[in-house]
Amino acid sequence: MADLATASTEAAVDPANWTCPAPLRDQPVVVMGHGGGGALSAELIEQVFAPAYGNPTLAALTDSAVLGLGGARLAFSTDSHVVRPLFFPGGSLGDLAVNGTVNDLAMSGARPTHLSAAFILEEGVELAVLERVARAMGAAAEAAGVTIATGDTKVVESGHGDGVYVTTAGVGLVPEGVDIRPQRARPGDAVIVSGPIGLHGVAVLSVREGLEFGVGITSDTAPLADLVAAMLAVTPDLHVLRDPTRGGLGAALNEIARASGTGVRLRERAVPVPDEVANACGFLGLDPLYVANEGRLVAFVPAEHAEAVLAAMRAHPQGVGAALIGECVADHPGMVVVATGLGGTRVLDLPLGEQLPRIC
Repeated sequence: MADLATASTEAAVDPANWTCPAPLRDQPVVVMGHGGGGALSAELIEQVFAPAYGNPTLAALTDSAVLGLGGARLAFSTDSHVVRPLFFPGGSLGDLAVNGTVNDLAMSGARPTHLSAAFILEEGVELAVLERVARAMGAAAEAAGVTIATGDTKVVESGHGDGVYVTTAGVGLVPEGVDIRPQRARPGDAVIVSGPIGLHGVAVLSVREGLEFGVGITSDTAPLADLVAAMLAVTPDLHVLRDPTRGGLGAALNEIARASGTGVRLRERAVPVPDEVANACGFLGLDPLYVANEGRLVAFVPAEHAEAVLAAMRAHPQGVGAALIGECVADHPGMVVVATGLGGTRVLDLPLGEQLPRIC
């Protein structure tokens, strides 16, 4: 009986033996979860892309690669945007295409300077729609202080696309003395989030599904490079920055914990979740910690600088709602745990896929 109980327990905890409607790691084809920023995305990178063209620069798996070129430190990033619908409260595909890449560069401490923009257009899309997306990109680039310097356009047959897809790549300069990457998280670091979470994912879902939550919810999409510059002005020794987009805050914290081999302890009641987001997630059965954001960052800051950095963030328009939400710990390395409002503790694991696909 003991052997049978052991075997049953092992089968229960091995994901390969689970039976559920969610796609698992032995999936023979690409599924939506592979693009969700969770465990399936990580496995796709580890099993397909890294073996195909892995190198030390790629192995860092940061939001942007930091390269030494001609005596300068250059951050380089690329991102594809397939949001549906193209327009949503507070933003559009055009805003995301600019802000997403600008923010990925900023998470390395870089000052973004130039972007490229590549369009995949479906035959039959209205030119007025395309012009609206392009104008939104131009306005977002101006607001972020970057130049869209080059681009490309391709058209696919009707029925072989979804209106408009945009891929942007960008470059920026990293200041001397700045070394921001997930491997630098250390026990004792303060964990700070720049503002309320979950707004973007819920805003997109409300339009996509035609849902009304009794109050207007708008996306938080915004460029974050100026906020990062304000934080670096306090201290260049910021250990980690990450914008919690796909997979939300939960996925971002898990990626940092695993990359650094440290633990993270989160205080649930300290995480700024707007009432409208909490109510919407409660209605839909979602966890706001896994809902995407497009204008927020999470920072791991040495404890001695935490209060000064937090004050600088709150003095900036993009960091008014910044909050200290936890700390990096030596316990449970590679794991994120949450101290709940009821006095208990729960594990916040890396999501398998994504609660809300096609949101960026």
